[in-house]
Amino acid sequence: MADISLSKAVRSNLLSLKSTADMMASTQNRLATGNKVNSALDNPSSWFTAQGLNNRASDLGALLDNMANGVQTLEAADNGLTAMTKTLESMQSTLRQARQDKSFQTSSFELTKVDANAEDLGQLSFSGGSVTNVVGVDLIKTGSGAISATAAKYEAPAAAGKAQVVGDAAAFDDTAAQGAIDLTFTFGGKTATIAVAADAGNTRTTTELATEIQSQIDDSDLAGKVTFTEVATGKFTLATVDNVDGDITLGGTSVDAVFGTAPADPDVPVAGERVASTGSDGKHEFTINGKKVTLTDADATAEDAVATINTALGADKKFEAFKDTGGKIGLRAIADDAGALVIDGTDKALFAAPTQSTTLKFARSVDELVTAINDSALLDGKIRASNDNGKLRIENQSTKELEVEGLSTDGKITGGAGKSDIDGNSVRSGLADQFNELRDQLDKLADDAAFNGINLLRGDKLSITFNETGTSSIDIQTKDNKTINSANLGVSTTLEASDLDNDTSIDAELSKLKSALNDVRAQASSFGSNLSIVQNRQTFTNSMIDTLQSGAGNLTLADMNEEAANLLALQTRQSLSQNSLSLASQADQSVLQLIR
Repeated sequence: MADISLSKAVRSNLLSLKSTADMMASTQNRLATGNKVNSALDNPSSWFTAQGLNNRASDLGALLDNMANGVQTLEAADNGLTAMTKTLESMQSTLRQARQDKSFQTSSFELTKVDANAEDLGQLSFSGGSVTNVVGVDLIKTGSGAISATAAKYEAPAAAGKAQVVGDAAAFDDTAAQGAIDLTFTFGGKTATIAVAADAGNTRTTTELATEIQSQIDDSDLAGKVTFTEVATGKFTLATVDNVDGDITLGGTSVDAVFGTAPADPDVPVAGERVASTGSDGKHEFTINGKKVTLTDADATAEDAVATINTALGADKKFEAFKDTGGKIGLRAIADDAGALVIDGTDKALFAAPTQSTTLKFARSVDELVTAINDSALLDGKIRASNDNGKLRIENQSTKELEVEGLSTDGKITGGAGKSDIDGNSVRSGLADQFNELRDQLDKLADDAAFNGINLLRGDKLSITFNETGTSSIDIQTKDNKTINSANLGVSTTLEASDLDNDTSIDAELSKLKSALNDVRAQASSFGSNLSIVQNRQTFTNSMIDTLQSGAGNLTLADMNEEAANLLALQTRQSLSQNSLSLASQADQSVLQLIR
């Protein structure tokens, strides 16, 4: 194309219009994009600086998502810990309710009159419940009391008969009767002294001698108690008036002459020896502390005599008879308040004087049994005894059934083989089940506290990066990397009903729960601190992104007001340039008209 020659004015206007058009295009691009630097060509320094700031802001923005997930993971763990805290508090409440519950089952037993000296006497024993093995409590005690026994082996009273001495010697002739007579007769603690002077006239007969001796007896302390008679010529008998226990004792220088010699063997008398017999009323009579006892020939053995004596003493006796060693009959106190033993009466001499023994056995009272049971270390906290209006009340401080042995068939305390059961505490047993249900929830809550595949309560590790270079980060995990569950918290895996039998064991479980609560709260506090750090970094990162983006914007963003004003100015300028071009063209047209 051939060059076209333009006038200087036209060419100048065209150049101005082109420049204006270029500037308008640039201004319009800025208005359209909002950026004053849209490429490295616009401003390399600002472009690359802004690009670096935006890249860092973008990297931090990507990290914000990781932080947000970390926050949600921590909140999920916190939700689990909060629920576990409430569960542990509910478990505490359950145990405290069990501790406050005192609805223990009881039974009251009547204490009969226990024979403390019975050879086969058992104990009052307890088993089951929270009692380990079998624990027995003695129904008797050892103490001091009065005791006595017969002086010799017990012999039944002889059949009723007079006490007498029969002269079985050669006849005491009348000639011998003329000499002086010296005799003494003693019976029942009374004595008659017989003194008959010699008959110088030799006229006294044996019959007259018997009359004289009887006359002196009648004037003595034995008057009415014994008689002296001639049973045959020159043969005499001295006998008691009634059947009375006791021996007649003979004395004086004339005994052998009047009655004959004493037998060498009393069981086998021979002619010329006197025969003596002990009188008997057919019974032994005496009193024990004022209660009369009579033994007859029917009480042939010591066992029979013991039974008769105890019957006479009555059911409420404080002393009892027993068979002592050597076939003797003994008397002993069977109550520690029995007091003195007083033996009196006709045959009191059967017994030795009472003495005090420190090894006697006494039946315990209800109050003494209460003390013995409550003082037993093996029963402490397992059963409790008390006096229930004279009966022994046993309280089963357990959730399991308690067995009481040592009863009669009708349920009275005798030391026998009878048994009775006392139910356990069903309230505490039910609370043990509630406790175990709550404990199971601890592990389930820990398993369900996961977010996005991470469960901090199961020991998972949460890693959060805070900057684009990875030099700032945090690792979040439970203490010692352990799972937070019932086992690691020290809560019993399964609570047996027997664990709630006594307050001591309940207090031990409460102590475990307190420690578990402290651990959970400490972990919650640790996670809370971690959450605060992450949230703080979130806020910081957001602020940094804003700062970086603002910095980038300062380098690249256009001032829309300024650019709009520039566009308006350029449009005005373009219009003026077009008018100027039109004027320049008119000059050329004027030349054309001259040519025409």
